[in-house]
Amino acid sequence: MKITRIQVHQVDLPLKEGRYSWSNGNFVEVFDATVVAVETDAGITGYGESTPLGPAYLPAYAAGVRAGLGELGPRLIGADPTDLAVLNRRMDALLRGHPYVKAAIDVACWDILGQAAGMPICKLLGGRAQEDLKLYRAISQEEPAVMAGKIAGYRAEGYTKFQLKVGGHPDQDILRIHQCREILSHGEILIADANTGWTLPEAARVVAAVKDLDVYIEQPCRTYEECLAIRRRTALPFILDEVIDGVPALLRGLQDHAFDAINLKISKVGGLTQARQIRDLCLAAGIVMTIEDTWGGDFVTAAIAHLAQSTPEAFLLSTTDFNSYATREIAAGAPRRSNGVMNASDAPGLGCRPIPAALGAPVAVYQ
Repeated sequence: MKITRIQVHQVDLPLKEGRYSWSNGNFVEVFDATVVAVETDAGITGYGESTPLGPAYLPAYAAGVRAGLGELGPRLIGADPTDLAVLNRRMDALLRGHPYVKAAIDVACWDILGQAAGMPICKLLGGRAQEDLKLYRAISQEEPAVMAGKIAGYRAEGYTKFQLKVGGHPDQDILRIHQCREILSHGEILIADANTGWTLPEAARVVAAVKDLDVYIEQPCRTYEECLAIRRRTALPFILDEVIDGVPALLRGLQDHAFDAINLKISKVGGLTQARQIRDLCLAAGIVMTIEDTWGGDFVTAAIAHLAQSTPEAFLLSTTDFNSYATREIAAGAPRRSNGVMNASDAPGLGCRPIPAALGAPVAVYQ
């Protein structure tokens, strides 16, 4: 099988709640998604998506996805999309770094492989290890009482896991964590995610002030070394996210006992091929994971669901349904939330097909 054409689509995904805010005053109101269609001489087309969380979250930005595809696309024509390891090495040779660009191509090729094999991707990733993926809900950074009120509303929709966006002023963040934890019941999960927003003394103040609460601390500071210093100051369960960007970072963290869990984002590491490798290393090391992506619509949510569904429940801290945050559907058959849970499709590949009117005309075509 050979790749014959790659089409690139740009899609705006406005947020239902109008704005999503996190540390350092960052916010997004409309997500800029890039969807790729990888066509083959076998008549099979695969789809992938990359949607960075704005330009100030990771070293990734939406226009960069499309610029990078301009480098990769013409030189992948003729490659076998089902030789996933070979394809990934080729992409790494053609474009150094920029994993978020390669992720959309990689996921599209997994979609092709699944369709060719007649199997859903979760089968190819190891099998359907669990049912009914329990979702977390991200709570955008606002005043403490507003955030607590939103948690109460989402609990009514069936959510039992919540990722609180902190990383602001420590006094406010301490209130946010206390007020939100107060309304939750035993067994419900609260993660205080600073998204690199605290300095060392700020992070030290917060973890000391919430030390008696049932809460996870996620990515308090910008650098690995700063996070490790805070990790060694607190007994609270500790998650690293932004600084775990590949296998070398994961291995370093394992050696240093730098975390109890990691946040595994598919596009951050370059797609499902790399994400599966990191997932399996975590399983071998006994590390639990949040499995998700930087953001996205239906194709991203489908990829998340397949990787999460093939992960044993004991090692899946949480996962999410990003397509429920947006006002637009771009694919039919994508996972949909029901009472706080979702499931990956049983159909071959990703299990979802594009809605042509939602994608619009391609902004670039390589053949």
